[in-house]
Amino acid sequence: MSSNMDATSTPSGGGASAAAAASSSSAGGSAAGSTSPPAGGGGAAEKKEIYTYEAPWLIYGMNWSVRPDQKFRVALGSFVEDYNNKVEVVQLNEDTGRFHSRGTFVHPYPTTKIMFCPDKTGCREDLLATTGDYLRIWKMPADGTSDPIKMQALLNNNKNSEFCAPLTSFDWNATDPSMVGTSSIDTTCTVWNVETGQARTQLIAHDKEVYDIAFAPSTDVFASAGADGSVRMFDLRSLEHSTIIYESPELVPLLRLEWNAHDHNYLATFLMEHNQVIILDIRAPSVPVAELSGHTQPVNTIAWAPHSSCHICTGGDDSQALIWDLTAIPKPINEPILAYNAESEINSLQWSTAQPEWVAITFNKKLQLLRV
Repeated sequence: MSSNMDATSTPSGGGASAAAAASSSSAGGSAAGSTSPPAGGGGAAEKKEIYTYEAPWLIYGMNWSVRPDQKFRVALGSFVEDYNNKVEVVQLNEDTGRFHSRGTFVHPYPTTKIMFCPDKTGCREDLLATTGDYLRIWKMPADGTSDPIKMQALLNNNKNSEFCAPLTSFDWNATDPSMVGTSSIDTTCTVWNVETGQARTQLIAHDKEVYDIAFAPSTDVFASAGADGSVRMFDLRSLEHSTIIYESPELVPLLRLEWNAHDHNYLATFLMEHNQVIILDIRAPSVPVAELSGHTQPVNTIAWAPHSSCHICTGGDDSQALIWDLTAIPKPINEPILAYNAESEINSLQWSTAQPEWVAITFNKKLQLLRV
């Protein structure tokens, strides 16, 4: 089944160009499409608009590396109904058009989220974090070695009990990469100093399970969303107070939360089993500043553009990845500017910070890198 990226209604000055033509799936970790050398010789593969990698298991967690010296490196987490799950780090060689494994490790339970350290300079340790039962920090091996990916730390703030409350998500603070915040089904959020391995604070954030946490583009402010249908904002400098930014109609649970990387006034979220994405302005809480209704089935994933304050990508059960231009806010945003049809339901997507012309999506057992 071929897949196409279409420019559906690009406004003047509107952001992204359409990625070209179709991909066919390719198993065994090779890129989609032809890899024959261009006319005139030379062994390099023709540069593609879409690259596809197929894992041996259903993919759930996924994250781009941020380091400038590690382009096209992506971490993938399995979703297997078993205690032993896997995380694999793969990297695309754009010259050959093929993916290569950079390491695999066993992970207890599926990862609820995976993130590389948001190190845009490449000066810090090359680290990866995962959540499931606990927050774990993993160290990537040096290039050119066959060393395995090793766990560097397991962070547990409930050492008095043999039981743990599963972690639903986390966020790694891009302004201060020593700080990671986790969300849990036990209604709490915990902010960790990953350099010392100590919890900086733990607070009851919601009345029910907390499903996501996101730092603002700052060191002190974060927001959370959860099963009580609310988005709440916190400031580490005054945790005795929190601000309810939004409550969903009939308090339907909110599953994910993304903070705009360039304009900290804007957040995006979506409701469980709903096909709309909600855009919030913290200066005007309680009422969405925009509702994006382009999906025909429930939304699963959202990602703001890393290079623009007015573009966001959304993915859902309708197998569509949609890119929206929000420049016209507060006027209604009726249509996306780009639409990509995948082969099945899109479980996760992320816009690359290091390479903002690329968006990664996952569906079934496949990872696709799309040039936008």
